Amino acid sequence: MEPTQRTVDRALIPTGHDASSYTCLRSLASRGVGAVIASEKETVPAAASRYCDESVSLPNPREGLLTYRDALLELAERDDVKTIIPVRPEDSYVLSRYEAEFSDHVSLVVPTMAQLERVHDRLQLAAEAEAAGVPVPETRALSAVDDWDPDLLIKSRYNVLADAYLDELGPDDMDVVKHIYHTGHGETPDVEAVRRAMRHDPIVQEFIHTDGEYMFTGLYQDGEALATFQHRQIRGNSYTGGGGVYRRSIYDPELERVGRALLDHLEWNGLACIEYMRDATTGEYVLTEINPRMWQSLPSTVAAGADYPWYYWLAATGRADEIDHDYDIGVGTHMLHGELGYLMSVLTEDSPHVPRPSIPGTVWAIGTSILREPRFDYLKLDDPWPFLVGVGNVLPEGISRSLPWPRRFARNRPDHS
Repeated sequence: MEPTQRTVDRALIPTGHDASSYTCLRSLASRGVGAVIASEKETVPAAASRYCDESVSLPNPREGLLTYRDALLELAERDDVKTIIPVRPEDSYVLSRYEAEFSDHVSLVVPTMAQLERVHDRLQLAAEAEAAGVPVPETRALSAVDDWDPDLLIKSRYNVLADAYLDELGPDDMDVVKHIYHTGHGETPDVEAVRRAMRHDPIVQEFIHTDGEYMFTGLYQDGEALATFQHRQIRGNSYTGGGGVYRRSIYDPELERVGRALLDHLEWNGLACIEYMRDATTGEYVLTEINPRMWQSLPSTVAAGADYPWYYWLAATGRADEIDHDYDIGVGTHMLHGELGYLMSVLTEDSPHVPRPSIPGTVWAIGTSILREPRFDYLKLDDPWPFLVGVGNVLPEGISRSLPWPRRFARNRPDHS
């Protein structure tokens, strides 16, 4: 008689080129849990990993959200798939909007649509923060602004553009708008051009002059905190801000207080990544936004010992009491592709609010920090292909397509437990 192959429980991880999906994959594999990497993209770094059990194709959610939802539901019906981990804005929306359909097949730890709207709509979020006693920049709709003398930012009102928030969109529509406009003293923007670019009436916030950017994360279930984590962002995607590409884990009781106060007030359920700025004048932590999913800098979180993919799996499979959410302080990590993006921003971007760093100083700071703290999101000696594929994804398309990528993007692989 031939031996019976053991069925491995798996998490479904819809993704693109996100570093967090690779971190989820490695974390779960180290615990004997498999993963199905699913994407509409061809060269997904996580799918090139030696730890990837299986990778499958998905339709593009931004070309038809309902078709994308149905493809996820079909994968969720599999007996080996126990949960779905949200790492992208579209997935956090789909899983909350259609939770009833997904819950027939998998267990999720996601916010309700009412909760999601309160954080996806940044006007509502500002009001909720004020109610929770959390500092927040003055926030108004673009249509309500008539004074452009102060330092201001214009950005999307919504984390995602979808029919739950905008009447002119249908259930098949989905988009993410990340444009941010900095306006200087008395500089009146072309309001109609901004609205056309953003496809809705965005928000305007006062610009906070900061002495640091910070992240507070939480995993909540039914309003109770299962885990929290903090880091300071030393460099972002751009010198003007953005997701963290060089960060160091910290613990500050005041950051813990304002982070928990907001999530407790929201009676939160699921993942939350909260970005804060520390006001250079008052020292207060001022809210930037909440992302209800895994975050770009998840690799740094796990490197410090806060294993959120495993925490999510435990919560989703009824084992939340096994979560040990301690972590190490002072652990610094880098996203090497992001460090290059930071340097490019110094070369090419401009802001009326943020002084441009010097190019030699930037090169020195990046180089010395990498030598001092050589911990990287993708670059792993035991699993080099995800990093190499990630490099290929930022090269010009003609060069990328000519490279000899591994043929492991769409085939089953054995479990590593």
